[in-house]
Amino acid sequence: MLVAVVTALHLLICLALIGLILLHRGQGGGISDMFGGGVSGAVQGSAVAERNLNRLTVGAVVLFALTSITLLVIG
Repeated sequence: MLVAVVTALHLLICLALIGLILLHRGQGGGISDMFGGGVSGAVQGSAVAERNLNRLTVGAVVLFALTSITLLVIG
């Protein structure tokens, strides 16, 4: 039962992490330019929004690491 709950939580965190990473603004010169990331030069996000997005992403990474370690230990 515990393995199923942690696995479901891990899956949700994985999907959230993918979404959060895709929300980040591209730095240029890569695949993000190919999908329109280079065009958004005039439409920059606010520094507060970027900082909050970074905090959410780091939090998701920490939760991902914790659920990965938990699955390793109980699996």
